[in-house]
Parts: sequence; C-alpha cells; structure tokens
Amino acid sequence: MKKIIAICILAALSTSCKKNLLETTPYSSVASETMWTTDNLTDLGVTGVYAALRLGINTGDASGLELYQMDRFGLTGQTSGSEALMTGTITPNNGNFSSTWQNMYEGIQRANDAITNIPLKSPSSDAKKARYIAECKFLRAYFYLRLNQLFKGVPIYTEPFLPAEATLPRSTETEVWNQVVADLTDCINEANVDDRYASGNSLYGHVTKGAAYAMRGKAYLYMEKWDLASADFAKVKDAGYSLFSDYQSLFKTANEQAPEMIFSIQNIGVSGYGSTTQFFCGSRSSFGSDWNTYHISPNLVDLYENADGSKFDWDKVLPGYSNLTVAQREVYFLRNNLTTTEIAAATKRGANMSLYLPTGNEERILQAYANRDPRLAANVITPYSTYVGVYNSINATVTSRWPYRSEAAVNGDLRTDTQSYFYYLYRKFVYEGASETPNRAYSPTDFPIIRYADVLLMWAEALNETGATADAIAKVNEVRTRAGVAVLQMGNASAGTFVSGQADLRERIRNERRVEFPNEGINFFDELRWKSWKEKVFYTGNGVKQIWGTVVYAYSFQGDYLYNWAIPQVELQRNENLKQNSGWAN
Repeated sequence: MKKIIAICILAALSTSCKKNLLETTPYSSVASETMWTTDNLTDLGVTGVYAALRLGINTGDASGLELYQMDRFGLTGQTSGSEALMTGTITPNNGNFSSTWQNMYEGIQRANDAITNIPLKSPSSDAKKARYIAECKFLRAYFYLRLNQLFKGVPIYTEPFLPAEATLPRSTETEVWNQVVADLTDCINEANVDDRYASGNSLYGHVTKGAAYAMRGKAYLYMEKWDLASADFAKVKDAGYSLFSDYQSLFKTANEQAPEMIFSIQNIGVSGYGSTTQFFCGSRSSFGSDWNTYHISPNLVDLYENADGSKFDWDKVLPGYSNLTVAQREVYFLRNNLTTTEIAAATKRGANMSLYLPTGNEERILQAYANRDPRLAANVITPYSTYVGVYNSINATVTSRWPYRSEAAVNGDLRTDTQSYFYYLYRKFVYEGASETPNRAYSPTDFPIIRYADVLLMWAEALNETGATADAIAKVNEVRTRAGVAVLQMGNASAGTFVSGQADLRERIRNERRVEFPNEGINFFDELRWKSWKEKVFYTGNGVKQIWGTVVYAYSFQGDYLYNWAIPQVELQRNENLKQNSGWAN
C-alpha cells in the first residue's frame, strides 16, 4: 500500500491525472464520470478510499481527530489544555462532532462510489475488481463502526448520493452494527482477498480476511454476541497473525509490518502522508522541537503492576505517601540539590519540604518505577528516566527532571512545551535522535488500527463473558508473557496474580487493555463500550493532572448523555429527518 500511495502522490503531480484525488473533498460529493474507466484510474480511485483513513489529520495544529488523540478523553491520556467534552461545556456545535461526522461520511461516500462504479465502469480484471469491492466494503464498515461507536445510530447510505439526497433518518445502533457485519461478511467471503499479506508483499497494507474477521469480531463484541466474536477472533489466529516478540520495538518503523499488525494506516515520510504523533506527543527535546500537546495520565501509570503481578502501591515505596495532601507529595519528585529559589517556590506550591533529601531525592523516586511491568518504561517517560533527544541537531541523552533548568549536549534536562507543569510524557511513537523521522509533521511509522494483541484481549473478554474463565486467562497471559510481567493464575490465592472469578477477570482484562494500548486511540472507545467512563475518569478530584496528582484542569461530568456524542448541529440543519441524541440541547 505504501508503494501505491507513493504512486498516487506522483500521479497527483501529473497533469494527466485527477490532481485532487487524495485531497479532502466535500463529504457528499460524487466522483467524476471519468473515474474508474481505466485500470490505472481504478487503482487510484481505490487508493482514494484508503486515503479517507487520513481525513482530519492537521499537521499545522492538533486537530483532535487522529485516533491516537482520542486517548485524551479516556483513562489513559490527557491533554495540555482544557477540553470542552471533559469540562462539561461542550455543545452540539463543537467541531469535533461535525468534523468526525463529515470525515467518516466522506470515507463512506468514496467507498460507495467504488462499490457502485467499479462493476459498471472499470476494465480491470474480474479478480481485481472483486478484491477491490471487498476492500471498499471493509473500509465502509470501518467508517460506520467509528460513527456507531460515538453517535450510536446514524443514517445508512450504501450508494453514492448528492448533497440534496442526504436526507435519510438515523438507523438504530443495532441496524448500523448489522450493516457493518454484512459488509465485513462480504469481504470475508470474497475468494480474491487473502488471509494475510506477509511483510514485503506488494499488496501489504491492503485489507485481508484476517483484518475483516478482526473487525467483525469487534462488531460482535459491541453487539454482545460473545460466541460469534470468539469464533471470528479464532479465524484471525488461523490467518497467521501472531504477537511480535518485543513490545517496545514493535512500534518502530522497522517492525511496522510484523505479523502482529493486522490493519494499519500506512504512513510515509512525505508531507501530508505521515503520522503527526511526533509533533503532538514529542517534547521540545525531540527532533523538530515538538509540543507535547497530549500526554499520559497519572491514572494509567499507577495501573502498571509490579513485575511479579502485584498491584503497585505508592505507600510501599514511600511510606505515608497517601496520608499527604496532593500538593505535599510534590516533594518526592523534586530534583537533587535544589537552589534556594527553587526550594522557596516548591514550598509556596505546598510541597512538604521537611521530607526533601538534597542528595537522594532522585534516587528515592526512581524506586517507584523500578521492577514494574516493562510496558511502563516502553510507553512512558517517567521522572528521572532518560530519553534520546536532540540538542543543536546532535543526538543528546536528556533526563526528565523537575523543576526544569536547561538543555545541554551532555546531561541536560528534557525540555517540554509545558515547563511550568510536570507531566508524564509519551515514549511510544515518539522518535529518538535526529534520524528516525524526517520531519515532526510527517513521521513514517504506520499507525495500527487493529493488531493481534487487541484481538487476543477482545477474545479473552468474549470468552470470559461466556464463563470460559480458564480459556480467557490463557489469552490474557499470551499478552502478559510477551510484555514480561507475571501471568495470571487461579491456583495460589495469596499471589497478586490470582484471579478469583469472572468479575475479577473482567476488570483485569480491562486494565490489561488500558496498559497495553496507550497512544493507540483505543481506550476512550473501550470506556464508552464498557460504560465505565464516568466511574474511571470523572471521579471527584480527577482532571488533567501533574505527576503527583495536582489538578491543572478539572473534569466535570454533566450527565450520562455524554456517552453518546451529539449529532452535529449543522447536520440537523441540513437534514430535518435527523433526531438529536437524548440530553443534548440544540
């Protein structure tokens, strides 16, 4: 697929090709009459459908629409500013609602155009046409799945439509899931779609049967059809997908085609066709001098278990920690050898400086992050850990220290875009040194939409809901074994890894998903699906927090209506047959 995207880029620069093929067009527009009439235009047209996966990516400023940015709404992530959805001030006019709706329907429109017109106009071989139609049905299913996750019932269009024809009422949530399942079933049943494309295959990046089974299994999970979901996830394994051996290096460009990656957004290091994760998750010490707009929530860091599988407990590392006020706890995160001015500032903020160790403070707090689930160090830049950044265009190993003083070529501090606050920062998908990415706005690593670890944990969830606890534990343990953390068991009740039953395992599976997938755009959708969002995110005292828990922006839950996104106000005005979700004021 990367090869196809590169061809499309070159073709877009040619006067003999439709120049705006991969540009965002109005979501209700229909392709020109000349599209699909040659084999080359058929290839390019289908690439345009795939390109709809990229709609909403804004390299000049954080759009909030890329999948990884969705984590800021869940348990695992947060942003450097206030968010209307989280502070209780959001309305149906919010741009996230309208942009998501329009981008998803643009993708649906492109898919509809391909599905309708390839059989009528394309001179390509029957095998290619059949495969392309199946791929576009998968993509249409994906766009409807995304809409249904958020809006819970939307209009279903399966043929191209003009703006004036976009007047259908909303179908029910169940009807949309049925449409998703129908499209994915057609894709699975198409003989010309392969189970899996190995790394280096010229078709790598195209939809596979394995991807369709994985996505259909996810749809069944939403429908609570546990047996059907389990059966589909088993088919993903049969297709040849498997876990990659090393969690940390899985998210590097060299391993983006590992057999764990089932379906990904294909990125290349060219402007407009790469990932923006470096720009908005990297720090000022990262290549390109980035903004760290999105960062890790302390709630997630505290979820990472000790390596032996026992729960992490601050009081076991720092006795009396929980008896301090949140402000007093800052003392434990201060750097060694503070200046008189820094001591005065920390005291004014409320830090309990009687507990400060001038020559051992850093060493003490490092113990809180030692001997933990290795995924913590792979995903998060924790206090006093190092990061290979860039200083004056040269690779420089910097250390996350508080308070920040200065960068340097040797032994400098990690510099952020939020120096007055001390946050946990992402390490996953943040590039190291000066050579891993050509630019902060278009990084080359593919972004996974679904990978095999996701399948295993959804499979475990489905099995557990049917009462197959032992089988579910086995699936979870595949993920934990790869991570390097102790496996779950039902034999030794005194161990932290003991599973007491279905309810206990249900929460353990949810936590496993939370610690496995940060910065992958999964958690927010999970919390909505589990109806756990209010409990896990909007509890009293939560919000955008510094490492020790001081709230910078408080969260405010206004009602259960927030579990369903508002139908955009602009869409209600365009289509009088649309009805707003309950609880949202127009």
